[in-house]
Amino acid sequence: MMSVNRNALFRSVVGFPAILALSPAAVAEPRTYVVDDEHFSIMFEIMHIGYAPVMGMFREVEGEFVYDEEARKLSSGQLVFQSDSVYTNHEKRDEHLRGSDFLGTEKYPEITFTVTDFKTTGENTGKVTGGLTMLGQTNPVVLDVTLNKSAVYPFGHEEYTLGISASTTLKRSDWGMTYGIDQAMVGDEVTLRFGFEANRES
Repeated sequence: MMSVNRNALFRSVVGFPAILALSPAAVAEPRTYVVDDEHFSIMFEIMHIGYAPVMGMFREVEGEFVYDEEARKLSSGQLVFQSDSVYTNHEKRDEHLRGSDFLGTEKYPEITFTVTDFKTTGENTGKVTGGLTMLGQTNPVVLDVTLNKSAVYPFGHEEYTLGISASTTLKRSDWGMTYGIDQAMVGDEVTLRFGFEANRES
């Protein structure tokens, strides 16, 4: 009958989880992703006198974030929008939006969103909480986020890329932007929708 070295067996059993923890598949690896400003869209929608929503966008943005895809952990991140890049396909309206009634772009040239928390809600979905700074004030905003695709880009830069969609609804009055609300000329609720690609740094 073959004898068993119980001490050796005990060491093997105890050590096995540690080996797993150190294996490449189990080691967390946060990586930095840089937003591709050539593949980024942010659309906003706000009601105009109750008739129809006005839709617009910001055309200049930059940002990056640190994400561990395997652990599904977003540890930090920031998006920066140039407020004077607002565009609604109407020159006079865009000038009004850049003025003090709305974005005050001369005094506040940037709108920033800084990540503070992330929770997964499904296989490829989550909620990102962050501070949105606009008009010199910062308030919490929660984005519903979907990771659409993660893979090496099939042409061009051929870098590992994440494709992301996100959306949220906020009240602009929380940032002191109240023009036209009392007269029901311009709505208070603003819907934001994002879609962008982010390339992993090598």
